[in-house]
Amino acid sequence: MKTICQYILLVLLMFAGQQTIQGQRPFLHKNEEKGLNTINQTSAKAIVRFLASDELEGREAGWKGGKIAGNYIASLLAQMGLKPVFEDYFQPFEAYRVERQKKGRLEIHPDSIAKIRQGVHQRFTMRNILAKIEGESSDEIVIIGAHYDHLGYDPMLGNDQIYNGADDNASGVSAVLQIARAFVNCGTRPKRTVIFAFWDGEEKGLLGSRYFTQTFASIGKVKGYLNFDMIGRNNNEAKPRHVVYFYTAGKPVFEQWLKNDIQQYNLKLEPDYRAWDKPVGGSDNSSFAKLDIPIMWYHTDGHPDYHMPGDETEKINWDKLTDITKASFLGLWKMANKNF
Repeated sequence: MKTICQYILLVLLMFAGQQTIQGQRPFLHKNEEKGLNTINQTSAKAIVRFLASDELEGREAGWKGGKIAGNYIASLLAQMGLKPVFEDYFQPFEAYRVERQKKGRLEIHPDSIAKIRQGVHQRFTMRNILAKIEGESSDEIVIIGAHYDHLGYDPMLGNDQIYNGADDNASGVSAVLQIARAFVNCGTRPKRTVIFAFWDGEEKGLLGSRYFTQTFASIGKVKGYLNFDMIGRNNNEAKPRHVVYFYTAGKPVFEQWLKNDIQQYNLKLEPDYRAWDKPVGGSDNSSFAKLDIPIMWYHTDGHPDYHMPGDETEKINWDKLTDITKASFLGLWKMANKNF
């Protein structure tokens, strides 16, 4: 069995030596294929196995395992040579709620926090992780994101006490990291700036993405958002290629892009296409859809291990996870470069 250090070394070696962005080189037709060829199962396995390892104790937001996961993600972004969105890769924020004997949810808005702090309260410190590739235009931005937190552990449970969260959402994090590397290896700047986001506190109420959308000064420049949440399991073992593809109904081209890419690149996916007037449910896509930002969202449906300790690495469908990552890269490439 590999140790955590071995997983870190394996991933760093895979990301080491990758080509960095080539400044002002012009956009090249089909240049995205250079990036597509870097997406592979080996990288997906290394990332998911590290994030879902017992040593990270379920990556609960605000706890030690979650902070280790965040440091790991930031180290890979630095290895790729990506620029941070802010001063460094971390966007710290705090969430407060009333003492646990009272009913109340975690709040991030300053007015709500000020009220909660007048009494006995809980305070959580969390961190989004954000990197970017600057586009030819500074006036338009697209974002791809996945939450990296999960449910932590429960020492009162019998047998398995850790909510490893391999599918939820180490699978999504692996996709964003591989897509970031693919963009780097394309060797050309996209038309729009691309932000690669890893949200904290999703399991506690979409806190990280909500904080970002409330505080990001350039939120009005965001033209599209692609979300991952649970993309590595089979809802029905008889249908191993099944994936749900939510998208903003007002952008039917998002469906056509995916259909064309599946055919052109022989991706083994059978999407359930679900157009949605405003995709505001389920995950971090809600934070953006509420602002009328067009959405793509990949999800492989529920399974018996959802929010249970049984969400383990060995149950991941690596073929499907890899092909979803490839399809998403192609979709994001178009979102970053085409008019829609």
